[in-house]
Amino acid sequence: MPSVDNFEIRETPVRNLEDGEVLRKTVYLSLDPYIRRLLSTEESRWSPMPLNATVGGDTVSRIVASRHSDFSEGEYVLCGDGWQEYGISDGGGLNKIDPDLNPKSLAIGAMGMPGRTAYGALLDIGQPKPGETVVVSAAAGAIGSLAGQIAKIKGCRVVGIVGSDEKCQVVTKELGFDACVNYKTAKLSAALKEVCPEGIDVYYDNVAGTVLEAVLDNIRGGARIALVGLISQYNANGRPAGPNLEPLLANAATIKGYHGVPSKTLENFQHDMGKWIAEGKIKVLEHVVTGLENTPKAFIGLFTGENIGKLLVHIPD
Repeated sequence: MPSVDNFEIRETPVRNLEDGEVLRKTVYLSLDPYIRRLLSTEESRWSPMPLNATVGGDTVSRIVASRHSDFSEGEYVLCGDGWQEYGISDGGGLNKIDPDLNPKSLAIGAMGMPGRTAYGALLDIGQPKPGETVVVSAAAGAIGSLAGQIAKIKGCRVVGIVGSDEKCQVVTKELGFDACVNYKTAKLSAALKEVCPEGIDVYYDNVAGTVLEAVLDNIRGGARIALVGLISQYNANGRPAGPNLEPLLANAATIKGYHGVPSKTLENFQHDMGKWIAEGKIKVLEHVVTGLENTPKAFIGLFTGENIGKLLVHIPD
């Protein structure tokens, strides 16, 4: 588990712009569990961040000065400036945010990577059908909360797995999940059997580990499992023991990892997600922390269950 002592704040002057460059100020910084994998020398599909470098991450930034013909002062852009207040570049990697998008934080939330992941993995891999039972782990998080609501829109019965009674109340009362299980207080396999008496058709997995093991005890024939995250092992010392995969064989189930690769399904993402939010069919949860200096503590909270919904750092003027 990281600690605040693993991070330090450095202050340096912002240099003058050269021709063709853009200066922007970070307004919202996205904090996501996958960043933990980059703060490590362990082998993974991501390249680790070097020591003493600025930690990366998606940002919503406002252009405060421009010597680039394509960008004007006052415009908002989606970029990857990471854990810093200002960024300068030649304009590469900057994507303008629709001026009508409100709030702008949606660009790194429901209308950004978390939304694409919820939409793409559920529909591509899970392929939920009306009347099926869909179980979502980390159901009160940025991705799980959206995946569960999309499953409801598709006519499914949706069960969430979370780590507190408060989060159970949020996903059932506010997001419309049909049931919820607190894995910290319940015997998870038995609890899932009680709320999913006919078994689980689709599992949207954000955590893996013992939660996946309990789900495998309750899958139905032909079940589909979208493996999206491994939160339970991001801070592990060594590789945790894996679950018994025999039920996958016995039930001819499919488990497939999701890497966010482009797919035909995602062609409809912006339209569908925007429409569902506008119609009130999807409620977006945001957990906003103010101040860049509070970023390390907020990031650690991702792994102790402090946040409900998308975790953002707001850096005010």
